[in-house]
Amino acid sequence: MLKEQGLQEKILFVDDDTSVLDGIRRALRNSFSIETALGGEAGLEALADRGPFAVVVSDLKMPKMDGVEFLSRVREHYPDTVRMVLTGYAELELAVNAVNKGHIFRFLTKPCDKDCLGTALQSGLDQFRMLRSSRELEVMKRIKQGLEGTLLAFTHLLESRDPYTAGHMHRVAKIAIRIATKLGLEENTIQGLYYAALVHDIGKVAVPAGILNKPGQLGEAEHALIRTHPEVGWEVFSNIDMPWPVARIILEHHERIDGTGYPHGLKGDEMLLESKILAVADVIDASMSHRPYRQALGKQRTIDILKTEWNGRLDRQVVEKGLEVLEEGLEGYESS
Repeated sequence: MLKEQGLQEKILFVDDDTSVLDGIRRALRNSFSIETALGGEAGLEALADRGPFAVVVSDLKMPKMDGVEFLSRVREHYPDTVRMVLTGYAELELAVNAVNKGHIFRFLTKPCDKDCLGTALQSGLDQFRMLRSSRELEVMKRIKQGLEGTLLAFTHLLESRDPYTAGHMHRVAKIAIRIATKLGLEENTIQGLYYAALVHDIGKVAVPAGILNKPGQLGEAEHALIRTHPEVGWEVFSNIDMPWPVARIILEHHERIDGTGYPHGLKGDEMLLESKILAVADVIDASMSHRPYRQALGKQRTIDILKTEWNGRLDRQVVEKGLEVLEEGLEGYESS
C-alpha cells in the first residue's frame, strides 16, 4: 500500500499527546506514509513546510488551538486535503462545529482499532485522488478550450490568404482522426494529432499569396519556397509548451517512409505514427479537392494514388485505414 501511494500522498496526524502519535506511527508506518505534529500550531507549520498532505487527521480538544479551529484553517488554505477527526471527546456541540467549520470527511472516536483506522485512511486517500483528478480534468478542459481557440485563429489566418485551400486543414483533421481511431490510438494521442492537423500548413503564412493562388504550374524556385512551410510551422510551435508533439508532427507531415520526402528525408520509424497518419490524410484531401491548377481528382483516382504511394512512400497500414475511410464516404467533397 505504501509504495502505491507515492511520496505526495502523505497523511498528517495532529494531537497534543505524544504517546498517541507514537502509537499511530508504530501501527501504520508499514501501510501508509505517516507524519505527526504536536498540536494545531505545529500542524499548520507541518502543512506549510512539509506538505502537501493528502489527509489530515486531528484531535479536537487541544490547548492553544483546538481541532475545530485547526481544521477550519486547513480547509481554508488546503481545500483539497481530506480532513478527518480522531478524538476521545465526542460531545455533540463540538462534533457539529467540527463538521460545519472543517467539513470533516470522517469522524472517528478513540480508541480506534488499527483496521478501522486503516480503512478510514484508505477512503480518505481515495477521496483525495478523486478530488485531485477532478481538478486536473477541469484545468485540462480549460487549457484545451483555450488552445483550440488559438489554433483555429491560426487556421483562419492562413485560409484568409489562400481561398483555394479554405477548409483544407479542418478536413484533414477530420480524416486524420478517423484513421487514427481505426488504428486504435489512445484518445490523448488522437487529440494531439487533431491539433497538429488543424495547423499543419500554418507555415504557408511565409509564402506569398500569389504563389499559393497561382493557377498554373509552379516553377522550381516557387516549389522550393513552398517546401519550407513545414519548417516554418515547426518554428512557430516549437517554443509553445504543449503536452503533444504538435511541432514535430507539423515538421514531418511531408516526409515519406522511403526518405524521398522533405524537409529532412526521414525514413520509416524516424517519423512519428501521427505524422504518417497526417501525411495520408493530407494526400486524401489534396486529391479530393479542387486546386488552382487542376480540378478534384475524384474518389477512384485518389484510391489509385494511395495504392501506388503505399509501395514505399506512405505507410501501408495507415493507407489501408485511409482507404476504409474513403470507402465509408467523406462529406464535403463534390466527387465523393
